[in-house]
Amino acid sequence: MSTATYAFRDNLTMLRRNLLHARRYPSLTLNLLLTPVILLLLFVYVFGNVMSAGITGGPANRADYVAYIVPGILALTVAMTSLGTAVAVCTDMTEGIMARFRTMAISRASVLIGHVIGSVIQTMMALALVLGIGLAIGFRPDASPVEWIAAAGLMALVSLALTWLAVGIGLISPNPEGASNIGTPLVMLPFLSSAFVPVDAMPGWFRWFAEYQPFSPFIETLRGLLLGSEIGVRNAVLAVAWGLGLTVLGYLWSKAKFNREPRS
Repeated sequence: MSTATYAFRDNLTMLRRNLLHARRYPSLTLNLLLTPVILLLLFVYVFGNVMSAGITGGPANRADYVAYIVPGILALTVAMTSLGTAVAVCTDMTEGIMARFRTMAISRASVLIGHVIGSVIQTMMALALVLGIGLAIGFRPDASPVEWIAAAGLMALVSLALTWLAVGIGLISPNPEGASNIGTPLVMLPFLSSAFVPVDAMPGWFRWFAEYQPFSPFIETLRGLLLGSEIGVRNAVLAVAWGLGLTVLGYLWSKAKFNREPRS
């Protein structure tokens, strides 16, 4: 077999390993997934009427806020599941399995690629679950098949970008607890975006950050694709640019850290 064939086989082996590991130890995935689900239910049923009146300027209508918040919760779900990847990679590093992989006749890149692809698959499954809960509580998207495909592609791109960053975080962290703490900013960014309230409602000194940070363009583009609202060329371009840029940055960073000598 050719070198490319061996590398592809190694990638599939590492992917299978990570999916089996996630199936045997589902507690981390469930803990990370429960947070966005709880936040969705909390904001809709506790704050929904008040928040909808503030957003629309009209009578309180919980259904309006469901439509507004679900794309933001989907973005939060991506961030939460990527944090699990950082913990998983760090666990492999601290338990010595990475050092063992280095001595085996396998493609070095497959060790990281298995984590990344496995995480993206889990993220897409988590997004489907959260979206299903959103539909059950009144979320009614108005997207064509092409728009659904574009939305899925955008979510996969953002998941890929954040997962590569999470891999780098896992490689530099001293222990799994440290990986969780260092990755916290990835989880906090959706709260500082247009996920829960429009950026126009934020103070002027903070609005510029909320508007141009990665999650706001992603959420606004996703919101437009699913609900038929105006996306804007700027949001669409920024969403794709942030996704591609962070993917390349995360990949190069993770590759550089992994190719260094093992920790003593």
